Amino acid sequence: MRVLQAKINRKQDIRELMRRIRVDAYGVKIMLPKALACLVQLDSITNIKANILKQEMLSLGGDAAIARTALSGGVKTTDCLLMGNLAQFGRLSEKLKVQPFGLDGMGRELSLALANYQKESFRLDLGRYKINLTAGKAAIMGILNLTPDSFSGDGLYSSFVVRRPSSVDADKTVNSIVDYALQLVDDGADIIDIGGESSRPGAKAVSIREELKRVIPALKRIARSVKAPISIDTYKPAVAEAALSAGAVMVNDITGLRDLKLARAVAAHKAAVVIMHMRGNPRTMQVNPRYSSVVDEVIDYLSLAIKRALDAGIDREKIVIDPGLGFGKTLRHNLEILKRLDEFKVLGRPIMIGASRKSFIGKILDADVSGRLCGTVSASVAGVSRGAKLVRVHDVSAAHQALRVLSAINSA
Repeated sequence: MRVLQAKINRKQDIRELMRRIRVDAYGVKIMLPKALACLVQLDSITNIKANILKQEMLSLGGDAAIARTALSGGVKTTDCLLMGNLAQFGRLSEKLKVQPFGLDGMGRELSLALANYQKESFRLDLGRYKINLTAGKAAIMGILNLTPDSFSGDGLYSSFVVRRPSSVDADKTVNSIVDYALQLVDDGADIIDIGGESSRPGAKAVSIREELKRVIPALKRIARSVKAPISIDTYKPAVAEAALSAGAVMVNDITGLRDLKLARAVAAHKAAVVIMHMRGNPRTMQVNPRYSSVVDEVIDYLSLAIKRALDAGIDREKIVIDPGLGFGKTLRHNLEILKRLDEFKVLGRPIMIGASRKSFIGKILDADVSGRLCGTVSASVAGVSRGAKLVRVHDVSAAHQALRVLSAINSA
């Protein structure tokens, strides 16, 4: 007899075990939800709801952890931790739909959250490009910075434009940038993310005119020459509008669609969008950032931002979320987000992470920007292992190799 010591909670692993036992297909379908353990936390619900939930979970063979004084009425509200398997939660959702005290709505929300959490594959529609984001795999967004002050020291504006300031060399400058984009694709990038304004901590905003000058000429040429979808990294509606008209098919917005004009521009062009969380703005975001619960607060923020996107007319299937590593977060905040990244799956949209060369990696390794490659790869692999479907990186080749190995392991 062999006893399985490891916790197995991945659908594909459980299916494989059942296949080895030669369970028929219908049996797998029936038993799989029973094998998937699940914890659901509900924040600050009334004692009445908490006690009903506990009784219902007990009747189903699960349980619910609530504050000790909630049972005696010593407090009016309590957090609640529901414990069971997916089959039990499915039955709970149905039972709640006929309960009073607002539990019917909770049942519907629970069903949606669990369905979102189990979603393993997405098809990202990027115009003429379609990217399949499947279980255990991730797409790579390659960073192309057209800035003179990138924190990572890779700003092509400084390398090419400043070195070749004359109008005579303008075409050579754009050609060099196109060559860089082609190299990113050859290295394994699925999307090219072009940005003309630095978002490093303390960075000053640039004018719309200057940002357009930096990105549009190169973007037009890249759109014609590079066989990959282009994302524009901007929060300015005018820049997004110009970029989408010039060939971009996605907007990467660090401000999480706070500006409804930007959301409407994305919708009008039927473009995709990355909605990121950031506390404050680049000039102030790292000034003593505080959260009661960083993961809960970022999820709430992104949930509201998704609603803004949908209200503006953006297709749900074109929305990507990004918890914003390094944007208004301390080292501890960033690590907690990565550790609990799978919790963002309840939002039902593909998750992107951007750990590349960030300062929190430098703090862990005591390394400057030039020494953060291995840390970036490690953080990216950890993120994909916990549910990320896209990684945004400077060093595309290294990330591509690491994710190929991870995919091979997951598929074995």
